[in-house]
Amino acid sequence: MLFFRKKNTAPPADLLAFISTDIHSHLIPGVDDGVPDVETSVHFIEELQAMGIRKIVTTPHVMMDRFPNSADTLTAPYQLVQQELARRNNALPFHFAAEYYLDEQFVPLMQQPLLTISGNMVLVEISFMSAPPQLAQWLFDIQAAGYQPVLAHPERYGYYHANIPQYEQLKQQGCLLQLNLLSLTGYYGKHVQQTAEKLMAAGLPDLIGTDLHHEKHLGAIAGIGKNKKLCNTLEKYPFKNSIL
Repeated sequence: MLFFRKKNTAPPADLLAFISTDIHSHLIPGVDDGVPDVETSVHFIEELQAMGIRKIVTTPHVMMDRFPNSADTLTAPYQLVQQELARRNNALPFHFAAEYYLDEQFVPLMQQPLLTISGNMVLVEISFMSAPPQLAQWLFDIQAAGYQPVLAHPERYGYYHANIPQYEQLKQQGCLLQLNLLSLTGYYGKHVQQTAEKLMAAGLPDLIGTDLHHEKHLGAIAGIGKNKKLCNTLEKYPFKNSIL
């Protein structure tokens, strides 16, 4: 039995109701560094559902030198999860898109339709080591191709932490920002937490996601229910997930 399911420790059923639609997770089995199998995928989906999530668009990595995924590689394992959900009579909307890693190998991918999280929204991430000098051009190219770029977990890019105006510039360049839920708990470290708080204070994040990969993430998400101040802050912030 999972520790957060023990007596008096289960998270509130509406803990994640403010999100409604989770647009960032790794719940297609065996395709990246997320869930390893269908059983784990369905378990995580049901746990998110129990905490108030009403729709999931899962986003496996597309990183051509490590996870060279596409609709072709993702459809079969996704369908296995759908089949298991159906077997359990679980009608929760569960779809897949992708989290695209922006580098030189991403550019040719735009010659084919990209996997979108909603409408024309495309979730992208960049290097954790250093800011790519081509980022402005890539964001322009994505929009020129008819897509809306959504930058995943901007608070986790340490090279931007001392430069909040850089986040404002990304917004001015037409990029939406997606905050990671666990960043606000200190899960990724104090500096990430502080940056996430600054971004929210400035009203810069547009969307939020769990970025759920594994059991430790799930337990940490459930633990948010114990932080009433954080829950209140999250519920009041105008994230746009619920309209997706």
